[in-house]
Formats: sequence, structure tokens, C-alpha cells
Amino acid sequence: MTSKKQTDKWNREYAKQLDREDPLAGFRDEFYLDENIIYFDGNSLGLLSKPAEKAVHQLMGSWKQNGIDGWTSGENPWYYLAESLGELSAPLVGAEPEEVIITGSTTINLHQLVASFYQPSGRRTKILADELNFPSDIYALQSQLEQKGYDPSTHLIRVKSTDGKTLDEQQIISEMTDEIALIVLPSVLYRSGQVLDIKRLTEAAHSRGIRIGFDLCHSIGAIPHRLNEWEVDFAFWCTYKHLNGGPGSIGGLYVNKRYFGKKPGLAGWFSSNKEKQFDMEHSLSPAANAGAFQIGTPHILSMAPLLGSLHMFAEAGIERIRTKSLKLTDYFLALAKHRLHSYQFTIANPLSRDSRGGHVFLEHEEAVRICKALKEGGVIPDFRSPNGIRLAPVALYNTFEEVWQVVDLLRTIMEEKRYLRFEKKREVIA
Repeated sequence: MTSKKQTDKWNREYAKQLDREDPLAGFRDEFYLDENIIYFDGNSLGLLSKPAEKAVHQLMGSWKQNGIDGWTSGENPWYYLAESLGELSAPLVGAEPEEVIITGSTTINLHQLVASFYQPSGRRTKILADELNFPSDIYALQSQLEQKGYDPSTHLIRVKSTDGKTLDEQQIISEMTDEIALIVLPSVLYRSGQVLDIKRLTEAAHSRGIRIGFDLCHSIGAIPHRLNEWEVDFAFWCTYKHLNGGPGSIGGLYVNKRYFGKKPGLAGWFSSNKEKQFDMEHSLSPAANAGAFQIGTPHILSMAPLLGSLHMFAEAGIERIRTKSLKLTDYFLALAKHRLHSYQFTIANPLSRDSRGGHVFLEHEEAVRICKALKEGGVIPDFRSPNGIRLAPVALYNTFEEVWQVVDLLRTIMEEKRYLRFEKKREVIA
């Protein structure tokens, strides 16, 4: 016999009660939300917040009022903005303020860091990555190998996945041979949401004399990190997903302080020591912090939304965000097991809390059509070819009631076969 407490969990009122008890509930009011839409794609593009919008207007006003003097005047002088945003970002990655700089884009920053840290010598000429990584990271690594005269087909080692969804960390470690010069891995796999043990992998790499860096695109703003404590060599990320920095917003990078003073692989105008930058010398004096790994002039208007967004993260706290995120995905998985078990869905993300990122990953042979049916029903999901559905209940603006509604809609779509109305073909952007 099912107890009342167990039965109540599946009711909408239970979800509403969870929302009433949510200490982060107030942050939802800081975002622009369509009351007719449930947005579960924040791991692809986060929503616009009111503080971010205000920060954009403030920096536009600085340009309007000060002209070129905005570089050194106003509330947020542009000349130091990359460092200021780095300081605000540092707690999210567990770094010291001077170890983080906001600059470039994910792939530009990866190129910079590989150009700086990939130093093939003797037998150590290969780069270790994984076969489940996001394509742009692989493109960059292949390109860097070619620039050094190596064939990517032999010198880019990609750890295999046994299930096509997750990676075995012991298998990664076993590939750390004396031929490996550099390792680049994701902190969270973009499809399945698997969280890799950064501490364990870093210790294993360093014990073998290998430098290691991580792509934090799917973890920053959703999961706490301790990059400095774990002695990670470098990391890089975007800011348009969980950090809500806007479409195509600026990237970020971390370099452990033990490399301060190291000349960047790709030098540029803003790699300079700020006190000497306008000496206009043709010999670079690199900044004595992560700023040395900047290249060109900061994209000020692209950085503006982060001023507002990062202050919200400072107020909410990454630990509280992670706690709520896990509760949201716990609830989603429980509802899915209870209400969708008859419809051939596969839960393809790790079930362990330690290994689960900020989104749920369902697989179904009709995934592309189910995603279209979800959109028709007012839910924004994320389709991943060939059969994946990513659903990200974001801690700062999604609710437990929305989780209940999404699972309820999925059940209705399957019961009524609504997905059959749609063509089994993905859109240009998926």
C-alpha cells in the first residue's frame, strides 16, 4: 500500500510546497520570463536578468557621457573591467582573483592556453582529450597540433566511451602515458551532464608530469569548483549559459598563479603589464597575472551584462545554487521514473549527485519530434542529435512546479502521440 507521503510527491501541490520553501525563489523575479513559456534551455543560453540589462545601460551611458575617457573614468572604467569581472568570477571557480580574467571566447581562450601550455618535447608530443567532447574543442586541438607540425590522427588521443554517454575516469588515467604532453577535458560532459572528478584527474596528471586544463562551459555557475586548491593548470569557459551573460557573450579563463610571469603563447595588446602598455614598446612586458593571457582589446559592451549577472551570483552563492540545482534534477528524475516509465525513455545522465551536472538528459528514438511537441506545448528544451533531449531546470529562475509541468506535458505528448504531428528532422540550429 502506498503511503500518503509517497503519493503526495507526485501531485502538483507538492511541487508548489517545494517552491514556497525555496530560499532562492526571489531571484526568479530578477529575470525576464514569459508567463506562457517554461524555459528549460539555460544550459545553452541563459535568460536576460534585470541587473544585466541595467549594467548594459550603465556602460552605454558611460560611453555616451565620457567618450574615450570611459577607459579610465566612470563607475566601471573599461581599462580594468576584465580584471574586475575576473575578481567577481573567481569564487565561482575557486580561484584567487588575479588567476581569472574575462576575455575572448571559449575557443579563442582554448587556442591561447594550448599555445601557451602545449610544449612538446622528446616522447611527450601528444594531446589527450575525449571522444565525447564538444566539437569546437576538438577542432582547436587539431589545429594546434597541425601548427606544431603533428598529425592530429596520431597525436590527438581521444579517450573512448563504452556507452556513448559517459567517460570512465580510470580509463582516462590509463591513457596518461609518457607520450602525453597536455590534457584537455570537459568538467561536465555537454550531452549527458556527467561531472568529472577534476581533483582526481589533476592529481593523476601531475604525478605523471603532465599539465592539465578543463573546459568549464557546462559547470561554471552551476557547480562549485576549487581550481586553485586542486592545482589545476588552466581552465576556460563561456558566460552565456548558466552565467546568463547574453548570446555570444565574452569568455573567461583561469591560469594557476604558479605560471604568473609566463609569456603567453599568443601575445597581444592586452597581454601587457597595464602600467607599461602605453609605453608602446615592441617588446612585450606581460602582465604579472592571468591578464597576460588576454589578446586583444576587451569587448566592453559584450562584458556589460556580466556586471549585473555576477553580482547576483555573489548574492545567491554557488553552494546554494548547487544545492537547489540538485534538488530540481532529483525531483525531475523521480517524476520521470514514476510517470514516464511506460514510454521508452532512457535516463542517460548519471544518477549519482556527485556525477550529475545541472541538466537532465533523456534519450528516445522520437527525441527530435518530442522536442518539437514540447515547444508547441510551451516548453523550451534542447535537442541533441540523434536521440537526446536536454532539460535544464536552472536554480535562479526555474521552479519545482515547472519541473512537474514539464514531466506532465511529456506524459501527455506520449499518451496522445502528439509528436507524430511533426517531421522527424532537426532544425538548422539544434
